[in-house]
Amino acid sequence: MEPVTANVKWYDETNIGKLMWPDTEYGRYAKKYILPLMIGQSVSSYIHNVRTRLLVVTVDGIPLPVTVNDMEYDNSYVCSPYTHYVTYAGEELANLRSRPAEVLLGGMLNMIGQLLRRARFNRVIQVNNWILSTNLYPVLTPGQLEAVIDELQQHYPRHAILCRSLNRAASGRLLDAMKEKGCKLVPSRQIYLLHGRQEQDMAFAEAAAPHPVNAKARWLVKRDRGLIRKQGYSISGPSDMQPDDAPRIKQLYDMLYIHKYSACNPQFTEQFIQLAIETGTLELYGLRKNGRLDAVLGFFAREGIMTAPLFGYDTTLPQKTGLYRMLSAVLIGIAEERGLLLHESSGVGQFKRNRGAVAELEVTAVFDRHLPFLTRVCWTILEKLLWSIGVPIIRKLKL
Repeated sequence: MEPVTANVKWYDETNIGKLMWPDTEYGRYAKKYILPLMIGQSVSSYIHNVRTRLLVVTVDGIPLPVTVNDMEYDNSYVCSPYTHYVTYAGEELANLRSRPAEVLLGGMLNMIGQLLRRARFNRVIQVNNWILSTNLYPVLTPGQLEAVIDELQQHYPRHAILCRSLNRAASGRLLDAMKEKGCKLVPSRQIYLLHGRQEQDMAFAEAAAPHPVNAKARWLVKRDRGLIRKQGYSISGPSDMQPDDAPRIKQLYDMLYIHKYSACNPQFTEQFIQLAIETGTLELYGLRKNGRLDAVLGFFAREGIMTAPLFGYDTTLPQKTGLYRMLSAVLIGIAEERGLLLHESSGVGQFKRNRGAVAELEVTAVFDRHLPFLTRVCWTILEKLLWSIGVPIIRKLKL
């Protein structure tokens, strides 16, 4: 790793006005997204189930959002590792479809959860945390990320330092740097990546080589796209979205991600969605029929990679309508048109594999060398259990 010579500066709600945001696409985006969450109102005004202190750290002028937490065990998993590895994991046990396995692993989770609370497991700082399901990284050198961690360690000597959303295909260099730094690499979930085009000269240097999409996958996507006209829907783009669409967009997201999946997911408020509509922090696309919005997605892109943290549809409509299939086809079409690597997050693995996506393991890098013995032991136990039990289960069930 190169010598650490990066210049790191801190900004909080008292001096954020002094930050000179870079006049780049990333800098302008960061300003539009981060500033409203730091000034005027709390983060929970935008994401209901997140309580955190939001800071900005710049490294050589590159701004990174940083969240600071101490307990908050009922937080969304985007700020609470306890929610991710205990609460959410407990809910996911039902996917095993084995009562004995549920009982055994559930009991193990309860014991681990008690130990983690004693070790103040949620006393964490998360680097580059956009408070979304997936954190895409700006261009950073390993030395710059190391410098940020060193600075955080000095200012918060009792907090573990986390970097979420790392995977071998899209952030391999940073992953290697964190391992060399002495971080634990704790598995978090299995994600799916889909290349938007097959040429080798892709905009993202680190991403894995394009995976050939077979004819069946292309046919399935074409069939899903054909449903849009067949079912009488039209596609609405960002310019079609208005602030008064916010309540319906929130309802559609909640129907899928909160009510069907888990309340541990980020609970976006209407204010968050209105901000996205007005500033473009998420590009919103939807499916309308007779003027009614029945499905919606919101994505952002960074360094050749795109991801959609907002995705939802009217689950009260018959499944045969195919809203999930149609909306996924819209998302894949955007990735193809722009030549981007599509980060499809986790879940519905077989559906995504059938349409050409490739599974990739996502990990959280945890720097805890400066922490008390019990805290380090907890992270070590969790890391070993997940690699020895959790990852094999995920891969066997193709979750």
